[in-house]
Amino acid sequence: MSVVSILEWLATVSAAIFAGGALYISIVEHPARLNAGVTVALAHFRQMYRLAAPWQASAAALSLVCGVLAAILSAEWAWAIGGVMVGLAIPFTLLAMMPINRQLLDRVPPREDSARTLLMWWGQRHWVRSILGAIGLVILVWAAVHR
Repeated sequence: MSVVSILEWLATVSAAIFAGGALYISIVEHPARLNAGVTVALAHFRQMYRLAAPWQASAAALSLVCGVLAAILSAEWAWAIGGVMVGLAIPFTLLAMMPINRQLLDRVPPREDSARTLLMWWGQRHWVRSILGAIGLVILVWAAVHR
């Protein structure tokens, strides 16, 4: 197996991990959390975030780096495009979601009405991450099938 093949595999698998996790959170976990009530939702969010954030960030970064390296070494730029799509979740998270995350994770939890609003905003923004991951994964799978 060549270095390029390993990079392509890593880019695709890490994109699948990222996209699968993000879509699960957007489709199943976050709506269920909100249906449980604000107090439960906030407590669950705080626990989930601490566990999920390192996995999601690592998968997005690995897909980005491996996709770009595979593209550079193979001159097949679909790998870079797919990896970058997944990797865009990182700056999006830092710019659009981190202010909300900080408020939800603050040592002094927000009031119930504020917490509900913050959780709703968080869920809407998380869909952007899910869509970026899914598009990136589709591009990477397309690149793998069409090489």
